[in-house]
Amino acid sequence: MSTVVPVPLTARNAGLAELHALLRDQHARKVDVPVTTARIRAVGTHLQLIDTPPVLSEAGVTDSTGLYLPTEICDQGLADKLGIPLPYLRRLRAHQPALYEANINTWLQADDRRFLLRGLRGTGDAPGVARAFLSDRYKIIDNLDVLMAALDGVRLAGVDVDIDGCDLTERRMYVRVVCEQVAALAPELLRNYRSPFTGAAGADNPLVFAGFVISNSETGCGAFTITPRLLVQVCRNGMTITADAHRHVHIGGRLDGSGSAVRWSSDTQDKNLQLITAQTRDAITTFLDTDYLTTKIRELTAAAGAEITDPDTTIKAVATKLRFTDDQQREILRHFIRGGDLTAGGVMHAVTSVAQTIDDADTAHDMEAQALRALHLAAASA
Repeated sequence: MSTVVPVPLTARNAGLAELHALLRDQHARKVDVPVTTARIRAVGTHLQLIDTPPVLSEAGVTDSTGLYLPTEICDQGLADKLGIPLPYLRRLRAHQPALYEANINTWLQADDRRFLLRGLRGTGDAPGVARAFLSDRYKIIDNLDVLMAALDGVRLAGVDVDIDGCDLTERRMYVRVVCEQVAALAPELLRNYRSPFTGAAGADNPLVFAGFVISNSETGCGAFTITPRLLVQVCRNGMTITADAHRHVHIGGRLDGSGSAVRWSSDTQDKNLQLITAQTRDAITTFLDTDYLTTKIRELTAAAGAEITDPDTTIKAVATKLRFTDDQQREILRHFIRGGDLTAGGVMHAVTSVAQTIDDADTAHDMEAQALRALHLAAASA
């Protein structure tokens, strides 16, 4: 059976307006229902909600019962909560739908816990999308609310910023923010580097801009996070400083026992969003600061100058340690050679430039987040 979902879920390198429109559409279609195992069952490769309460939203009252097609993230949640090996469950979905149904229903019948199913209504007669199967302690912080609260924090900070691109996946939302007003020269870090995309020389374009990434998950794949990010002018390579990130975890009180649909109080929601707004404003104060930027450039430069005499061996060792795929390893070596910087800094630049070319946004962002580790691993092996 096809696993193509009837509602658009993802975007890569989108503009802010495109992301906002997609989030508004998803927000209007959302179906968040706490369910006991008696109210849910597998039907083929779908999940069926049975006699679950209606969902109240700005769009009105929506019936939550019916069929929902699980995403890979939802299957991951089912496997985790029901104790079914995930590779086995995925194989059943692809090749043995009847066994997929039997396995889930058998383990549901043996379980008396309550869960939270996060879904999206389908259009017309199409089934909906089951996006996540989560603990009933999961605190909902929606992407649209995060985006608006974070942008309000930017406004309150009074700093001119640009959106460098937005990604939306089944796992996470990413919004890359850059402030070209806060820049610093990095001549030593970039003197031997050239862009693998245009051939432009870092020595002629030695600027690094300050910025940060706003990320959030609606499906249990991580906390709301604000992570500082440095952007290299010559090639638009980004380096995230994960050690300095602010995090806000999606853990709250248990849902009540009434069986009603999820409706966090307006007071709780307002406090969550006020915190996100304040964290964004504070992040701007910290990360969009020349002293912070120059300190990070100095730290990078200190490790970047180590000469790489055996690129094949070094990059293989780095890729193995960071669990990059063989394809990623080959691309890093190719970008390293094209970049012309035969140092540990060149390995870091190669990792971040390859990240720009990857279609899967989660992989790209994870790869960019590993760039500083790649720098230090390469320097240690030099």
